[in-house]
Amino acid sequence: MTDVQKRPRRRIAIDTTPLRRHAAYRRMWFGNAFSFLGFQVTAVAVPVEMFELTHDSFWVGLLGIASLVPLLIFALWGGAVADAVDRRRLLLVSSCVTWGSTLALLLQALAGVRSPVLLLALVAIQSMGVAVSMPARQAIIPRLVDTEEVPAANTLNFTTGNAGAVLGPLLAGLIFAIWEPSVGLPVAYSVDAVLFTLTLWATLRLPPLPPGNGLTGARTAGLRSIVDGLRYLATTPVLVLSFAIDIVAMVLAMPRALFPEVAENQFGGGAAIGWLYSAIAIGSVVGGLTSGWITHVRRQGLALTVAVVAWGLAVAFAGLAQQLWLCVLLLAVAGCADLVSAVYRQTILQLAAPDEMRGRMQGVFTAVVAGGPRLGDLRAGAMAAVWGTTISWAAGGFAAAVVAVLLALLFPALIRYPQR
Repeated sequence: MTDVQKRPRRRIAIDTTPLRRHAAYRRMWFGNAFSFLGFQVTAVAVPVEMFELTHDSFWVGLLGIASLVPLLIFALWGGAVADAVDRRRLLLVSSCVTWGSTLALLLQALAGVRSPVLLLALVAIQSMGVAVSMPARQAIIPRLVDTEEVPAANTLNFTTGNAGAVLGPLLAGLIFAIWEPSVGLPVAYSVDAVLFTLTLWATLRLPPLPPGNGLTGARTAGLRSIVDGLRYLATTPVLVLSFAIDIVAMVLAMPRALFPEVAENQFGGGAAIGWLYSAIAIGSVVGGLTSGWITHVRRQGLALTVAVVAWGLAVAFAGLAQQLWLCVLLLAVAGCADLVSAVYRQTILQLAAPDEMRGRMQGVFTAVVAGGPRLGDLRAGAMAAVWGTTISWAAGGFAAAVVAVLLALLFPALIRYPQR
C-alpha cells in the first residue's frame, strides 16, 4: 500500500503518535488507563456498600457531596501547588493519598467496620487526593510530548477515560453478580488498589518536572497564588470562553438525572437504564477511536464551538425520541461531540496558558468539569418537577446550542483562536 493510500486511514483512526514517540507519556497513559478503570469499579462499590449499610438512598446521595466539596476546594489549591513545586513530586504525594484511601476502603470492608461516617470520610480523602493530582497530571502533558502532538495526547487520555467509564461499571457488576457484598466489596477495592499501583509506577519513572521553566513558577501555593491565577484567567478571553461554553453545555444539556424516570416510564425499565447511562460514554469511545482528524484542525476554537452545538442538538433530539435505540444512538452522537469539545478545551488551555500558569488553569478546569454536570443534574431535576422530563431534557439541549452560538457571536475570541 502506498503512502497516499495510507493517509486517509491515518486521518480516521485515532492518532497514536505520542505513544510511539514518547516513553514517559506512554507509561503515564498506560498507568492512567488502568487506574481509571479501577477507580470506576470503586465508584460503583462505594454506593453499593453505603446502601448495604444504611438501606437509605439519602446516605448514598451524601457520597456525592463528600466527593464534590473536596474536589472543588482542593482542585484550585492543587493547581496553585502544581505551579510552585516539582510536578512529579506533587503527583507522587497526591497519588499516595488516593492509593492510601483505597487501601483504607479495602481494610474497612475486610474488617467489617460498617460505618457510614467512615465511608464518607474515606471518599472525601480520596476526592482530595484526586483533586490535587489532576491539575498536575494534565499540566505536564505539554512537557511530555511535542506541541503539535498535544491534541492527540489529550484525545488518547479522554478516550481511555471514557472506556474506563464503560468497562469499570461492567466489571463491578460482574463482581457483585458473582459474590455477595461481604465478599464482592473487598474484591472490588482490591482491583482498584492493584491497578492504581501502575499509576504510581508510571509517576516514579517520570523525569523531574520543576514549575514553569525552572525559574518562573509561582513562588508560593497560597491564596495569593490562586488569586493571581484567577486574575490571569480574567485577562485571557479565550480561556474564559472555553470554560463558559463548557458550563453552558453541562448545566443546560446534561440529562443524566432524568435517566431513571425516562427508563422506567418511557422505555419499560429493565436494561434501558443501563443503555441510557452508558450511551454517552460509548459515543465518546467511538469518537476517540475515529479521531485521527482532530490533530489536523487549526481553528480549534471554532471546532470547540461546533462540537458544543452538536452536543446540545443531539441531546435535545434524544429527549424527543420515542424508541430506546434512537435515544441511545443520539446520546452516543452527543458523547462523540463531547469528546471532541473536551479535547479542544484541554488543548486550548494547555497551549494558550504559559507553563507557569498551567497548574492553576487546570485547577479551574477540574472544578468546572466536576461542578458543571452536578449543576446540570440539579437543573434537569428541577425543570422536570415543574414541566416534565421531555421539556426538561429537550429544551435544555436546544438552549445549550443556542447559547453556545450566541457566546461565539458576541465574543468571537474563541472562534478566532488558532492552534499555536
